[in-house]
Amino acid sequence: MAFQKKAPRLGENKMRTMPVGRLLFSMALPLVISMLVQALYNVVDSVYVAKYSQNAVTALSLAFPIQNLQIGCSTGIAVGVNSLLSKSLGEGNRERANKAAGNGILLTLIVVALFMLFGAFGAGAYYDMQPISQETRQAGTEYTAICCIFTAGIFVEILGERLLQASGRTVYTLYTQGIGAVLNILLDPLFIFGFAPLGIPSMGAAGAAVATVIGQWVAAILAVIFNLTRNPDVRFSAKYLRPQGDVVKKILAVGVPSMIMMAIGSVMNFGMNQIFLGFPNIGETASGVFGVYFKLQSFFLMPVFGLNNASISILAYNYGARQPKRITGTLKYSVGAALGVLLLGVLVFQLFPEVLMSIFTDGEQTGAEFIRIGVSALRIVSLHFPIAAVGIALGASFQALGNGVYSSITSLCRQLLALLPAAYLLSLTGNVDAVWWSFPIAEVVSIIVTLLLYSRIYQQKVKPMFAQK
Repeated sequence: MAFQKKAPRLGENKMRTMPVGRLLFSMALPLVISMLVQALYNVVDSVYVAKYSQNAVTALSLAFPIQNLQIGCSTGIAVGVNSLLSKSLGEGNRERANKAAGNGILLTLIVVALFMLFGAFGAGAYYDMQPISQETRQAGTEYTAICCIFTAGIFVEILGERLLQASGRTVYTLYTQGIGAVLNILLDPLFIFGFAPLGIPSMGAAGAAVATVIGQWVAAILAVIFNLTRNPDVRFSAKYLRPQGDVVKKILAVGVPSMIMMAIGSVMNFGMNQIFLGFPNIGETASGVFGVYFKLQSFFLMPVFGLNNASISILAYNYGARQPKRITGTLKYSVGAALGVLLLGVLVFQLFPEVLMSIFTDGEQTGAEFIRIGVSALRIVSLHFPIAAVGIALGASFQALGNGVYSSITSLCRQLLALLPAAYLLSLTGNVDAVWWSFPIAEVVSIIVTLLLYSRIYQQKVKPMFAQK
């Protein structure tokens, strides 16, 4: 006689019953740890590459918009699935939860195919359109092509992790992201510099890409295994892969704004790189610093995003369960925690900028200018971290409550309508250090818009639930 594990009753789900502060901490901690490890391997990539070639550092900086778009599309689909699945579980609708997971897998496969085509046929053209040296162009083309052709790893990993998060099983993402990141860190020097005993040639930036995709694929495999064996709230079946118009629409209603938000980030990164490349003699150095800054800030922003991912699941579940006090309580804890993390980031960037930037040089004379520009960048840009903490934490409510378009609006205001114009105008001074002030300026604009939109969504969706109690 076959025995089947009994699924827990919906009323017993910890997102409905556990005290909000402890719930957020317990769900966010594995995500924060795994994202810190992920941030570490992003930094390690650039540290190793910097020892190989400064041109390769710039190549990775220029590759960031494409990688950001990959993460944006994969996260967009996953966040849409997460929101619908959490809400469905909160309402007790398991069938719709299963359809959300299945249709999310279908959408993921479609987008993966598009990125593979770009990697095979578009990577070279992307670098040809930029005013860079031949060495930078070759390194960037190889790195981007490998990351895109084997992009399925990151897509499957992120979707699998969001399925676990949506049902409150965030602890397993610690294993998926952590093991993948550690593997990447260990493989980086082998493929970048080569390892003769194993017959591995020196591959430079391409080696960093190989290590990255191997880590992503291992994490993806683990995510699939955990969902099949440890996630009883979601049932996987071929019938759920059939497109369901209403389900796809609801996934995309939240996911597309998230994708647009990340796409806006890619456009911003591309635009900022072009502004920096326009400075005579120091253009590639400034662009490299810009890329390194983004890697370093990830040590503080990635934990905040991990906190946000946990809060989105809690907010969406309790929105479906009509528990307004748990919604506002989650947001208060989330804002406080985000502020704590990013205030620490301000202190580190203000006190130790020289130490941080020197890690990314090869000790040659060219490193002196790289460090000088980087020190100014870290000290100026970090001033906006506390403002960003509030905006990011409150922004989780937009996706969780089904108004993902609000996230796109705030991102659009910050990165395109404020940041790029401000950066361009400041670049006209001829002083590359002045350009960094565009970040604090843009964040002030963004927080004003975020507070206005949060007030609107609170009045429309949260406040009425208090009246119903």
